[in-house]
Order: sequence, then structure tokens, then C-alpha cells
Amino acid sequence: MRTPSATVATSSDGEGSVRTRSQTQRRKRIVQAAAALASRGGVEAMQMRTVAERAGVALGTLYRYFPSKMDLVVAVVGEEIDLLESSIERRPPGAATPEGRAVDVLMRATRGLMREPELADALIRSLIMAEVQTPFGDRMAGLLLRVSAEGLSFEQASEEQRDLAGSLAGIWVHELLEMLRGRRTYDQIQRRIETAASRLLADI
Repeated sequence: MRTPSATVATSSDGEGSVRTRSQTQRRKRIVQAAAALASRGGVEAMQMRTVAERAGVALGTLYRYFPSKMDLVVAVVGEEIDLLESSIERRPPGAATPEGRAVDVLMRATRGLMREPELADALIRSLIMAEVQTPFGDRMAGLLLRVSAEGLSFEQASEEQRDLAGSLAGIWVHELLEMLRGRRTYDQIQRRIETAASRLLADI
């Protein structure tokens, strides 16, 4: 619950708070519209004008929030990671070992993404080909560090620990792409991730 002083700090008349909520809701609506389009036709379906129409905003408004399609792709990926993190908070991995907890997270993410393979394929391919820096790798590595090293943050981790978690995240992305191409089954991905995690995270 916010204190009266917090309310005043946010806005003396309340309008600033309302405006911020409105902006947040508008941004979320845009991201959800983009994800819905991508889930049916890939990134090609995420035309900015189409996204704006589906989200019920003016095209100029969309560009103020997301100057390019890649910015929009990154936002959709961020939303997916937010959902994964919320799932982990509600139901933390129960494995006794660092590598077991990391495998739990990655396979949970795999199941979530494969519910909408068109969206997963569009997002992963776009991130691989992106010419702009995206937070995807660092966020996944940070999540793996938190669950495998019992709350260790990305900022607190050593360079070696970051590299280990980042390498495992990179292997997972590659295996996910292979699955999307029909070259891997879910069980094969799990076995490969378990092998990689046991080598990379056993001493983290």
C-alpha cells in the first residue's frame, strides 16, 4: 500500500499517476497485439501499421513507443521472459543441484514457447539476426544464475559464472531452433540440456 507521501511524490494532483498507468496499459496492449500477429504469421505479420490497428492506437503513437520493428520484437521477448520469471517465482525449481534447477527452468521455457511455435520461431530468428543489442541473453543468463546459484544476481556474479550461464542459455537457444526446424524432439533437447548443464554448472 502506498503512503500519502508516496502519492504526492508521484503526482501532486493524481494526473501523473493516471497518465503513467495509461501509458503502461497502452504499451502492454501494443506488445500483446504484436505477439498475437507473430503467433499466426511470424515476424512478417508484425507490420507496424497492422500492429497499431490491432492495438487501437495511432501509427505515430506506436512509433513513439517502439521506433522500429526490432524494438517491438525485443519487447515481445521481454514479455515472454517476464512470464517465465513470474512462473518461477510462483513455483521455484525443486531440484537439489544447480544443474537440475537450471534444466527445470529451460525446459519450462521450452514448453511455454512451443505452445505457440510460430511466435517462438519468429522471436528466436529475429533475435539471432538482430543488428541491435538485445537483453535476451543477459536476462536468460541472469535467470539461470538466480536459480542455480541460489539467488546470485547477474551483477554479483563473476565473469566466469556469467560466461557459464550464458553458454548454457546459448546452447538452449540453438537446441530450440533445431526443434522448431523439426530436427529435435522434446526428449532429445532435454537430454542435451541436461548434459550441457552438468558440465557447465556443476561447480557454479
